[in-house]
Amino acid sequence: MTTTLTVRDLTKTYRTGEVEVHALRGANLDLYEGELVVMLGPSGSGKSTLLNIIGGLDTATSGTVRFRDHQLTGADESELTRFRRDHVGFVFQFYNLIPSLTAEENVALVTEIAKRPLDPAAALGIVGLSERVNHFPAQLSGGEQQRVAIARAIAKQPELLLCDEPTGALDSETGILVLEAIDQVNRELGTTTAVITHNTVISSMADRVFHIADGSIAKIEENAERRSPAEMAW
Repeated sequence: MTTTLTVRDLTKTYRTGEVEVHALRGANLDLYEGELVVMLGPSGSGKSTLLNIIGGLDTATSGTVRFRDHQLTGADESELTRFRRDHVGFVFQFYNLIPSLTAEENVALVTEIAKRPLDPAAALGIVGLSERVNHFPAQLSGGEQQRVAIARAIAKQPELLLCDEPTGALDSETGILVLEAIDQVNRELGTTTAVITHNTVISSMADRVFHIADGSIAKIEENAERRSPAEMAW
């Protein structure tokens, strides 16, 4: 298996006055090309901090992060910006769509700066929104808005798709539609995908599950087979 991303001995310490908070404590992981992993852990376990460092949104206190043959450790802000722009797609709990733009125009914002973009309408088609390309965010449900956000993230064809609690603001039925879109992207485009969640049910859709506790990877489980999100309920 080809390794997309390697993390070794990653620590992150935040200091507030006299108080030190250890968000990560020696985390180690490998992400392989084309796989879908779930990072599972309670609030405060360090999973979002880990995702932010992997995606170049934050830097570690110590340890190393390598994307393919590119060392991210020690990279300056312009290098991290280039890494995020060229290689990473992000999906967050809140959709961050621009209200005055249609679904297609929201996705097109990303394709204008991408090296090898998908057609915005094609990206929306992958997440099941071909009929909604000309709708504004206010005309879309929460689940549809999140799927627009996924289309926007994949439209630049990133090698890495990072999803932080993508169903956190959604009910179960709508959340499953969003997870189906993420699953579809991973299978169709072969994008290495990491989904952060505190919801244990979601772990069954992954190739591997990273259990995160107290800032480190407590356990890694491999699923014998991936379940379709349509089979889930919570």
